[in-house]
Amino acid sequence: MKDQKLDSKEFSNHATAHELKSRLNNGEPALTIIDARDSETYRHGRIQGAINVPVENLLKTAESSLEYNRDIYIYGASDAESAEVANMLRQAGFTRVAELQGGVEAFKEIGGSLDGIDTNENAPAPDNYNVVDRMKQFAQEKKIENSMK
Repeated sequence: MKDQKLDSKEFSNHATAHELKSRLNNGEPALTIIDARDSETYRHGRIQGAINVPVENLLKTAESSLEYNRDIYIYGASDAESAEVANMLRQAGFTRVAELQGGVEAFKEIGGSLDGIDTNENAPAPDNYNVVDRMKQFAQEKKIENSMK
């Protein structure tokens, strides 16, 4: 699956939780979130939509199921592990791999959606269906993201 990306949109090797959350809230297609932690840790809490690919299976799984030019956000148990697994993918030829700084904890701190047996989010927040409030929230998150650059 080595398709060439037609979109030359700027992509950074490091991503903040705000950046990823903004893309998810916008419904942007063509991105994959990989949780490289062990399966038990993944079961307890992960970023909503993340797939679990432990380090020992990473290259085999990625090469067989992902496009080499797909936007990939990856996090591990620490920023050091995230950097290690991201570099593995880059060395294998994946060109758009971002290490999620702070991982699942940073995403949780900014109110990002999580799944897993340790999350207590049973119902959507009241404003989840209010488009105007979501656009205001997106604008605030974008402002924070831009101030971090």
